[in-house]
Amino acid sequence: MTINQAQTVKELHTIRDFIRFSMSQFYQYDIYFGHGTDNPWDEAVQLVLGALHLPWSSDQQLLDSRITTDEKQRVLDFLVQRVDQRRPLPYIIGEAWYAGLPFYVDERVLIPRSPVQELIEQHFAPWFREGPVERILDLCTGSGCIGIVCAYAFEEAEVDVADISGDALEVARRNIRRHELTDRVHAVESDLFSNLTGRRYDLIVSNPPYVDKADLDSMPDEYQHEPGLALGSGPDGLEITKQILRQAAEYLTDDGLLVVEVGNSEVHLQQQFPEIPFIWVELEQGGNGIFLLTAAEVKQYCSSI
Repeated sequence: MTINQAQTVKELHTIRDFIRFSMSQFYQYDIYFGHGTDNPWDEAVQLVLGALHLPWSSDQQLLDSRITTDEKQRVLDFLVQRVDQRRPLPYIIGEAWYAGLPFYVDERVLIPRSPVQELIEQHFAPWFREGPVERILDLCTGSGCIGIVCAYAFEEAEVDVADISGDALEVARRNIRRHELTDRVHAVESDLFSNLTGRRYDLIVSNPPYVDKADLDSMPDEYQHEPGLALGSGPDGLEITKQILRQAAEYLTDDGLLVVEVGNSEVHLQQQFPEIPFIWVELEQGGNGIFLLTAAEVKQYCSSI
């Protein structure tokens, strides 16, 4: 990407000018959308407004406002990062939205995009039993988004958000403080269940690394900015998922529920374990590869995996 920045600053004046210019660059350099937006207009609006410290939902009348030279330069800096470096937009602006809530993100964590949010909003009905929910675990939490959204949905529950990465947990703790949930949401550094001995949960939700080698090798450049530790999980994408299945029974209450996202690795899981009665959820908002198992099913079918 080559921008004559001095000329651009001289010729473009309004927020709308820079949104249009950003869209043109996106089309010209064929960037990939998939980390919060799915089209050039939304991406350009969020980039420009983010550079100007304005909310993405700002009044449309603001788009014809003129901006200062320093502001123009900041927009162009964001644009260079997005197009030249292929940095995903949430990393550039330091924010991603998930389930209608804002979360701080940087390169230490995946950008929130799990379709599990639809199940959380539905309280995992009709599969999750009714009644009080005391403890929830968000395993492989990353930014903490799933656990925090669960805390909003289940207002009486204590929530543990666990991850092997201390760097990721720093981000999670920042988001816990942002949402003022430090009294109920607790970050735990743990290699899966290793530091959770003795705890039992009514609900375990996990979006673990699940990308198989073939998909990992073919991902767009934008994904190279995300932590590899949080993406790949062996040739079939299931190394970590299998560990979760083997161990989860020990950490679920008798009427507990296990929810795991495995994405496209759903195919490998079904092929390898046809005897396990996975419930594969159909999502109205899109997405695939989320299974549910009751505590009894985990105990019966998964201990010998």
